[in-house]
Amino acid sequence: QLQLVESGGGLVQPGGSLRLSCAVSGFTLDNYFVGWFRQGPGKEREGVSYISSSGGSTNYADSVKGRFTISRDHAKNTVYLQMTSLKPEDTAVYYCAAGFGIVTMRPARYEFWGQGTQVTVSS
Repeated sequence: QLQLVESGGGLVQPGGSLRLSCAVSGFTLDNYFVGWFRQGPGKEREGVSYISSSGGSTNYADSVKGRFTISRDHAKNTVYLQMTSLKPEDTAVYYCAAGFGIVTMRPARYEFWGQGTQVTVSS
């Protein structure tokens, strides 16, 4: 059973940075694309970023483009989301998810989901 575990969330001031990690156990992540999603208070879940299985293709939501960077370390079986210049509107529970096949931001294509990590941006 593939399990995804997010970490790295917390409380940060506006303009600050955090790095989220998505660690995988039970299976190698090499053949899966991975996405980050978030759900803020009173908001619908939205796709933030994805990275292809090879790492050669990435994509970002317009709201985070230029501020967030997704990457993956195959040796560590981990995917990261580096978040900089954080804004209060980035406050949300962040989830990582993994899927197989053609990379996409569509949530229905992701088979495995983590439990989420809370990110709060506030002064």
